[in-house]
Amino acid sequence: MSDSNTNTASSPAFTLERLRADVARMLGEAPGEIGLDDNLMDWGLDSMRLLSLVIEWNEAGLKLDLSDLAAHTTLNGWWQVVQAHQG
Repeated sequence: MSDSNTNTASSPAFTLERLRADVARMLGEAPGEIGLDDNLMDWGLDSMRLLSLVIEWNEAGLKLDLSDLAAHTTLNGWWQVVQAHQG
């Protein structure tokens, strides 16, 4: 299969663009509309949508806890958390 941009065989690399696209899809918005420093709660991201995203990302191999992201309200903040988890 594809071997592009994977860190390990078991854990795909997540990108900031993927995070933005997943959040935009969850909110029914175009990814380019959501700024990296926009407060995602202002866009309508609530705890249930956040939980759905965390579950989706965990199933895809990015092991995050809801509390890891709940302390941040922007894509840039989330990206820092993701980078820390990806090593």
